[in-house]
Amino acid sequence: MGNALATPEKPNTRIQRVAILFSGGPAPAANAVIGSAAIAFSQNGIEVLGIHHGYSHLMHYTPEKRLVEGKAYRLLHGDTLEQVRSSAGIIIGTARANPGKALTKEEDLNDPEKAAPLRTVYEALRSLEVDALISIGGDDTLTTAAKFKLFQDRLPKDQPRIAVVHLPKTIDNDYHGIDFTFGYFTAVEMLATQLRNLLADGKAAGAYYLVQVMGRKAGWLAYGAAIAGEAALVISLEDIPKEWWKTEVTVNPKTGKEVMDRETGKPQMRNVIDVRAMTARIADTIIARKAVGKSYGVIVLAEGIGEYFPLEDLHKCVSEDEFAALEPDSFGHFPVSQIKFTGRIARLVNQALADRGEKPLKINALQFGYEVRCHHPTAFDIILGSQLGVGAYRALAENGLDGVMVSVSGDLSLLYPRFEDLIDMSRLRAKERLVSPDCDFHQLARYLERPLT
Repeated sequence: MGNALATPEKPNTRIQRVAILFSGGPAPAANAVIGSAAIAFSQNGIEVLGIHHGYSHLMHYTPEKRLVEGKAYRLLHGDTLEQVRSSAGIIIGTARANPGKALTKEEDLNDPEKAAPLRTVYEALRSLEVDALISIGGDDTLTTAAKFKLFQDRLPKDQPRIAVVHLPKTIDNDYHGIDFTFGYFTAVEMLATQLRNLLADGKAAGAYYLVQVMGRKAGWLAYGAAIAGEAALVISLEDIPKEWWKTEVTVNPKTGKEVMDRETGKPQMRNVIDVRAMTARIADTIIARKAVGKSYGVIVLAEGIGEYFPLEDLHKCVSEDEFAALEPDSFGHFPVSQIKFTGRIARLVNQALADRGEKPLKINALQFGYEVRCHHPTAFDIILGSQLGVGAYRALAENGLDGVMVSVSGDLSLLYPRFEDLIDMSRLRAKERLVSPDCDFHQLARYLERPLT
């Protein structure tokens, strides 16, 4: 066994300069990831460039419009990063610019026009003499990293390669390849604290709270907050049973006209939820709690449910001006972050209670979202984020890896799953990880909720 207190040896590596960028929505412990990576690289003689605001500056690069230090990027050195890892925010900023957006299948990489943004990013990084790129972000950013690797695989052999490593980020925790993403538990802790405060208030005033939390496709955040916050009930998109689903014609609120399917020429159909069936289930919980003397509680709903509201119900969630500004995407989905739907649900719950001869309740409607994304990180997330940041150094400099994501096992030992194991290559999208109703994490909430009679 070697000296346990010895400094790790400097590796023999071709990597001399790395670029770090952060893309997509913020998450607690972002600076732990960025700072720890910069410390590990710079202390071993490798220069670190922090790219400002994701891919934005890289995508606008031209040989005539060079990337300027201080504007497009900054030098990150370990000696200047003390106390950064435990701070809130993102020291290099973020943005949602996506150079791989036009690529929806692997063959698109052979289309010079569709691949042009990736070529621009490649040329921008080479203009800075970057040997490796570390991307930090969610599933879209992971997909972009994989596309950038695939783009370089098609370059002539004499052109230099920029190694690519990705670090997983999302408070939604919907990532294949890692059990819990950095920032998730900090966001859960903040939400759970708020839910416990609401529970105390509801108990004092004899009231219920309906709370909408982030989580478009996966209910990890809703379930974590509900379990730790002692909610009476939590419902996410994964919970909607088959009999609650139906379809309706997609209508654009801006124009009032039906949206036509480009391929068939027929009206586009969208899947929607039977909202009244859901509110009846919430009423069941309220009645069950009343039977044991509890006329109060907190109920958590994941925001992704709102994406599948019938248009009639969406209309009643927002003002006329807000409704007219809504526009469906190519799948008939509406922007869930702009829709606070808990007020509508509260009214329908009271209607469901009245239909059963129950008196109406005071039900307060709230929406929690952006306030959890830049909270000061918990110790666990600082440790996890730091391990992922150092993992980027070890993947690139020590192990010479390319086209991998940095992950950890249960004891935070490092793992390096390959992009091809995390991406659905048939549609060039990261694989989703939902909360399975059969898993023990999901069932934990059911065991703690009041059983229905």
